[in-house]
Amino acid sequence: MHEAMIAENILETILAQTKTKAGKVTRVVISCGQINAINDEAMQFAFEVAAADTICKGAKLKIKHIPLKGICRSCGRKFDFDLYDPKCSKCGKSDFSIGDDAPLLLEEIEFEKK
Repeated sequence: MHEAMIAENILETILAQTKTKAGKVTRVVISCGQINAINDEAMQFAFEVAAADTICKGAKLKIKHIPLKGICRSCGRKFDFDLYDPKCSKCGKSDFSIGDDAPLLLEEIEFEKK
């Protein structure tokens, strides 16, 4: 389960950042693309386990999925690429290129307010 490794890496990054902050972490936001997507349920569980006995225990994990972008070679439109319906959303053609997948990012760390 690669979600466990991802959760541990995210937690290490958070703990490194918390050296300059005081308080408990209450919310964490991450984002990822569609090709290297993570399973939300597995990631939630892995984060919960990794966060136990740390200042992140009980923190809410929000996962944002960033869609792939396609660029139609026929009409030039840039569109959100749908893996299940691969065609241009404007002209309906299937002649397009796919942009880079969004990386996995730690976007936000929220601390309890004192």
